[in-house]
Amino acid sequence: MDEAKKINLPLDPETVAGLRAGDLLRLSGPLLTARDAAHKRLIEGLARGEAPPVDLAGQVIYYVGPAPAKAGRPIGPAGPTTSGRMDPYTLPLLELGVRGLIGKGFRSPEIVQALIEHRAVYLAAVGGAAALLARHILASEVVAYPDLGAEAMHALIVADFPVIVIHDITGGDAYRDSRDRYREGENPA
Repeated sequence: MDEAKKINLPLDPETVAGLRAGDLLRLSGPLLTARDAAHKRLIEGLARGEAPPVDLAGQVIYYVGPAPAKAGRPIGPAGPTTSGRMDPYTLPLLELGVRGLIGKGFRSPEIVQALIEHRAVYLAAVGGAAALLARHILASEVVAYPDLGAEAMHALIVADFPVIVIHDITGGDAYRDSRDRYREGENPA
């Protein structure tokens, strides 16, 4: 298995340009969270001409609604949600400079193309590993929409947070490539 690349956040254009579908990454630094309700509210605000509640340029957004933290922990289980549900909201965020998105599952062809055009990447975290992923989250603070509870936007600080690049800026697609290798009889691992 390939060794994971250590990446410091937020993402800069040079780092994004060097990432390829299938790369294993360990992310460290700040990232934002947002799920369906936060995305909807954010996009509605943009449509009314409001500035986003946080600067999105260079940011990575993790599609997660973390569970409440247990005593002594900054966050509860924090696994990815299905990314396709965020597709209707993604283009305006890419236009504001978001450089990375973390979730699970497939993206629409329109979003894959938008990632290429806006030079951003889609990353996948392992679904079903919420408690393990939470171990890589050092701090969590609500930064917008506190009335949404678990779906509020949070600013997280992560250390060695494990993800895989699914879509890169060249059109690379780890899901497609793995499926093709499997059909050809290769072990995709």
